[in-house]
Amino acid sequence: AALILHDDEIPVTDEKISTLLNAAKVEFEAFWPSLFANALAGANIGELVASVGSGSGGGAAPAAGAAPAAGGDAAPAAEAKKEEPEEESDEEMDFDLFD
Repeated sequence: AALILHDDEIPVTDEKISTLLNAAKVEFEAFWPSLFANALAGANIGELVASVGSGSGGGAAPAAGAAPAAGGDAAPAAEAKKEEPEEESDEEMDFDLFD
C-alpha cells in the first residue's frame, strides 16, 4: 500500500494505507497502518526501494578505491585490512564433537 501511494505521489498516512488495504479486502490488525506510516514518515521511499538489493545495511560505505579525505594521509591497504585471529583447532580445545 505504501508503495502504491508513493508511486501515485500521495502522502503515506495510516488512513490512506487502511483505505487501500480495505479496498483490496486484506485482513489486517488495526495497528499495522499507523506502524508503517510512522516508520516511513520522513523517509525517502524511492531511495528505500532502490537500495533494497544493494546490500548496504543502512549507511553508505566508502568505495574500496575511494580517495582519502582532504588533509588526511592515506593508509596503505595492508594496514587498513585487519587481520582476523586464527580459529583454534579441535586438538587445542581438547574437545571433539564426535567422541
